[in-house]
Amino acid sequence: MSKDKNQDKTGRDTHYATLRRNVRDAKRERGEIPTPPPKRQKSNKDWKPPQLQPEQVFLYGLHTVRAAIDNRERKLIKLSVTQNAFARLDIGEADALSFPVEFVSPQDIDNVLGPEAIHQGVMLETRPLPVRRLEALKESTLLLVLDQVTDPHNVGAIMRSAVAFGAGAVITTQRHSPTESGVLAKSASGALELIPYIQVTNLADALSELHKLGFQTIGLDSEGPAPIEGTFSGGRVALVLGSEGKGLRQKTRETVTALARLDMPGEIKSLNVSNAAAVALYATRQHLAKAG
Repeated sequence: MSKDKNQDKTGRDTHYATLRRNVRDAKRERGEIPTPPPKRQKSNKDWKPPQLQPEQVFLYGLHTVRAAIDNRERKLIKLSVTQNAFARLDIGEADALSFPVEFVSPQDIDNVLGPEAIHQGVMLETRPLPVRRLEALKESTLLLVLDQVTDPHNVGAIMRSAVAFGAGAVITTQRHSPTESGVLAKSASGALELIPYIQVTNLADALSELHKLGFQTIGLDSEGPAPIEGTFSGGRVALVLGSEGKGLRQKTRETVTALARLDMPGEIKSLNVSNAAAVALYATRQHLAKAG
């Protein structure tokens, strides 16, 4: 085979490998296939997280960063990115953007985010999103309330489901709940920019305020007296889910309008909180469509 033919074959192989990698990465960003665990050689026991200022947030991952850049409410400070990742972001020329762009190596980003972060060569320094108030939810018909759900991966997954089913906000407690962070945003895969994330000081008071706004609050409990399908009433619903281990706190159970369960005929009688949220959101959306 001639040298030119060998070069043509190598070029085609490289082109198709790039296409396959881009399709695979896009599926991972959308959550359609799992992200592989980081390679062990990236482990760095000496790494220490940087001391962040109160108004400093680092977001990472192509889909997460692109969504943050598109969000007009997000104040952007600086984009640190590899040349390859910048091309894949497809956000125009660096000099034409309204925020500084610094081209770096993947190792530079590792040094800030740590060896476990799947950053895909892109890191965005931003300010936190503006604080939202419950009064802003007067037009919503579906809300999701989290009673001390602590795992940012779960909260991020819940956000994705909340956006998918058209919820107006995710409400959680200021204590024992994840703050806005790169891990939360990466798990939400862009959803953090699409739905208000409201943290309240006192959840019982917030539920009472939702009652005044006309919401029926339904607490999900595996021992609930009735299936969720038979618990709905009215055209505005706030679903309340408890923490991964303890479930709803007693005060929350006493404050919600009703307690309900997800009926599961199989051998397993409980779901991860993010999975339970998705099922409950679907059932609630079905009710609201009929009540509409």
